[in-house]
Amino acid sequence: MESLTLAEKQAQFNEFFLISHAIKVNMRELNADFVLPENEQLEEHMPYAFRIASEMASIESQALRPLRNLSDHAADLVNYLSHQSRKIDLMMSYILHQQDDPDYRFESIRFGGGGVIINHPTPLEAGTRAELKLFVSEEAAAIFCYGEVITCQQEPDGYHIAFIFTRIREQDQELLVRASLHLQTQQLRKRSQQKDT
Repeated sequence: MESLTLAEKQAQFNEFFLISHAIKVNMRELNADFVLPENEQLEEHMPYAFRIASEMASIESQALRPLRNLSDHAADLVNYLSHQSRKIDLMMSYILHQQDDPDYRFESIRFGGGGVIINHPTPLEAGTRAELKLFVSEEAAAIFCYGEVITCQQEPDGYHIAFIFTRIREQDQELLVRASLHLQTQQLRKRSQQKDT
C-alpha cells in the first residue's frame, strides 16, 4: 500500500461500493513518525473491546450455520438462538460505543469496504495517516483500522476528506462491505414504499 501512487490509491478506493450514509467515525491523526503495524500485528494495537467483538461474531456465525440446515423441526430453535444472538450483538454494540471519543468524533458522508469519507471542519493534506474507529449502529458493529487521506474537497459544510484503509482486518472489511449493501437494500426498500404511498 505504501508503494502505491496517490492515483493508484484513489483507484483502489473507488473499486469498492460506497454508500451515502452517516455513521460515527473517530479519526485521530497520527504523528508523521508513527510506524503502522503490519496486518498480522493489527490486533495487538486494537482496543480489547474491538478484538472480542470480532471473535464473538465469528463464534456466532460458526454456531448458527449448522442449525440452518436442519429440518423445519429446528426452526423454532434457530429462531430462539437468533434472538439470543441479537441480544448479544446489542450488548456488544453498547460496549463498543463506549470506545467512541467525542473529542475525535466526525460523521461520515459515505463509506464502504475500501474507505470512508468524513466531514471535517479543516483541511487535511493527502498522505496524512490516522487511526479510525467506525461505528455502524445499524449492524451493531464497530471497526478499528488505520487510514490515509487520499482526497480533501472543500464543500459548503466543511471539508469532505476521503480515507483509504491502509490497515484493516479482512473480516472487518467484509463486514463493511456487507453493511453497505444491507443499508443500500434498506434505502431502496424505503424508497419503494414511499413511491407506493
